[in-house]
Amino acid sequence: MNKPLILVTGGNGQLGNELKQLASAYSQFEFVFTDIDNLALDNFELVGDFFAKHQPAYCINCAAYTAVDKAESNRDVVMLVNGTVVGNLASICKKYNTKFVHISTDYVFDGESTVPYTEDDIPNPSNVYGESKLLGEQLCLKEDPSSIIIRTAWVYSSFGNNFVKTMMRLMAERTELNLVEDQVGSPTYAADLAKAIMDIVASGKWESGIYHYSNEGRISWYDFAVAIKKQIGNECAVNPIPTSAYPTPAKRPKYSLLNKDKIKTIYGVQVPGWEESLEKCISLLIQKPLN
Repeated sequence: MNKPLILVTGGNGQLGNELKQLASAYSQFEFVFTDIDNLALDNFELVGDFFAKHQPAYCINCAAYTAVDKAESNRDVVMLVNGTVVGNLASICKKYNTKFVHISTDYVFDGESTVPYTEDDIPNPSNVYGESKLLGEQLCLKEDPSSIIIRTAWVYSSFGNNFVKTMMRLMAERTELNLVEDQVGSPTYAADLAKAIMDIVASGKWESGIYHYSNEGRISWYDFAVAIKKQIGNECAVNPIPTSAYPTPAKRPKYSLLNKDKIKTIYGVQVPGWEESLEKCISLLIQKPLN
């Protein structure tokens, strides 16, 4: 008897790579990892043919346009990749009875809250990236209401480009860094998110809708950098600055904390604290070159 097939799009990204690392622990499934080179998601005919041939039981969509500042001047491309493409994937998943897991972001909110966002809070994105991810959510649930959407925040990994790897590189190159202290949230180690996704897939139950996931805790980008400095034993000076002193093309949310009660309650997902997860990631990074 054939094992259920899990299609992971965006397989070469941070989350896709973490799912690759986990795949062997879930031997009850077969996995296919794709990326833009072997399955261009904006080629709808190609995607349809792929599903017709492989009939995946699950599709985990890790593919996205994530360059937040570049998104401001590439609106059409971002809306296609993070919006229209997601709607098409959801439509095809519904056609082939494929259970669809789509990854979204805290950027669908404006960051004006003072308490962790729940799944029922009204989205109000304040940049193009956030708008595109919200469009993806809306099209996903319109085309396939049985989908699961997981919003996350501040993702990092030992793979790809991210804040942790950038800080480690800059701290090795410079004597001083300035980091924003008035944007708060909780980081997400992509390995933990990958485990949460697989816990859901392997649970044997499927409760559609939106879920939130990030590591536990509340910190600023400045706090995050200080923790990285401490864990790698670096002497670089880290200075706190306000957002106003570090202008960017895309507006960033001041508050990115997500309430994780729903995913814990429904799926019993264990959520590690951000410090212990950071330590795990840095221990891996220390063993391999920063590229």
